Amino acid sequence: MDKPVLFCYDGSEGSRAALRAAVELVIRPADAVVLVVWMPAVVSLVRAGSFLTAVPNEGEIDEQEAAFARRLAEEGAAGAREHGYNASPRTAQANASIVGTIGEIAAEIDGAVRSALLGSVSHGLSVHAQRPVLIAPERAG
Repeated sequence: MDKPVLFCYDGSEGSRAALRAAVELVIRPADAVVLVVWMPAVVSLVRAGSFLTAVPNEGEIDEQEAAFARRLAEEGAAGAREHGYNASPRTAQANASIVGTIGEIAAEIDGAVRSALLGSVSHGLSVHAQRPVLIAPERAG
């Protein structure tokens, strides 16, 4: 594989299961990017139907979200490296759509989107992806 693999990761058991499934399917060694997408507080509130136009401590909350996303991306990249990938962590801020942001990053790195989770996100990717997508179910027990 001459293009990097894009692993979409959120730290959940489902995203770990998808990473394990992809590890079994994608030839290694391969370059990989482990992506964690986060949303600013105000965007999350608006998407949830809130009419708030200002959020107390918005900058601080967003900094915490960005820092958490960086930690998750590094955790996911470390897991991918343990399985033989040359993986680097990456975060992206979604100002409108998580699915759209993933698509933009995939186009930017010209990679195959190999694993994605978060329910509606995986559904959105399966409908709108312009690259191969592997969606793995969370393993029971």
